[in-house]
Amino acid sequence: MNLPYFLRLVSLCLACFFVIYVGIMLATWSGLPLALRLAEGMSPRRATRFLFALRFFPTALALLLVAIVCAPSYLWLEPRDTAEHVGLAFVGLALLAAAAWCVSISRAVRALVASIRFTRHCERLGSVVQLAGVTAPVIVVEGEIPLLAMAEVFRRRIVITRGVLRALSAEQLEAALGHERAHGASRDNLKRLLLLLAPEVFPFSGRFAALDRAWSRFSEWAADDDAIEQDGRRSLPLAEALVRFAKMGTALQLSPLLTALVPADQDLSIRVARLLQAVPPQEKRGSRLFPLVCGSGVLCMAGLLAVAMLRPSTLYSVHSLLERLVR
Repeated sequence: MNLPYFLRLVSLCLACFFVIYVGIMLATWSGLPLALRLAEGMSPRRATRFLFALRFFPTALALLLVAIVCAPSYLWLEPRDTAEHVGLAFVGLALLAAAAWCVSISRAVRALVASIRFTRHCERLGSVVQLAGVTAPVIVVEGEIPLLAMAEVFRRRIVITRGVLRALSAEQLEAALGHERAHGASRDNLKRLLLLLAPEVFPFSGRFAALDRAWSRFSEWAADDDAIEQDGRRSLPLAEALVRFAKMGTALQLSPLLTALVPADQDLSIRVARLLQAVPPQEKRGSRLFPLVCGSGVLCMAGLLAVAMLRPSTLYSVHSLLERLVR
């Protein structure tokens, strides 16, 4: 099959991304059990940052390598005025990468559109109010269904039903709204959108499912901690709000970009037990050092790549490997 210059460039970037991503992803999979154990010893906020970085690491590093190594070597050394024969394996890798990106982008777009539509629907049915101490507008919707959540990504809104307002006391409502404010301050919905954008080249493997569940669990714990600000006097009203909210029935999950007070897939008993502890658990020393060591390693790797890019011999070597991949 003969492809012109631009199509070869696009196909090359996709194929290189697929090969690099698979290699990094397999290495990440092998370290997942250790990473999850280390996260258990961290504070919830630190654990969410660590797990989010780990989940997005294969995509980010693969894109970086394609952008600063593969594409520049091709643009510098590949003749522009001729078509070139490419192998079927190369075309297959490019198509697999394109399919993975199409699936992830469409998944993120669907979630974003569903979130926007849901918020606008609530605005039409309910009324927008401004509660004391809450910076984000609050949409109050008539009804008894258990719904209290931070909606949307960029134009954040707190959505609550009239039944929840009646069920919670003033202290419980303040604590629950503080939990949702914490989700908004940490931009958890934006992080959920970015996780949906991260492609999965093996969509039916489910290998990252445990990592995604752990990140979701720790994000709820972190929002609880931020809501009470480690003040034991605030933890009891939040625990009572969680229990009373759960007794109202199963919470609706209308969009992946909706951070509910009590997600349906979370173990409520653990959250309540954490809130009722007199002293919050302390981080293990090794758990604090590990993310720092990993971050330093990534920065060193990026520095080495930048230095290598300044050497023409590196681009020649990379181009030679790319020629083998293309054919």
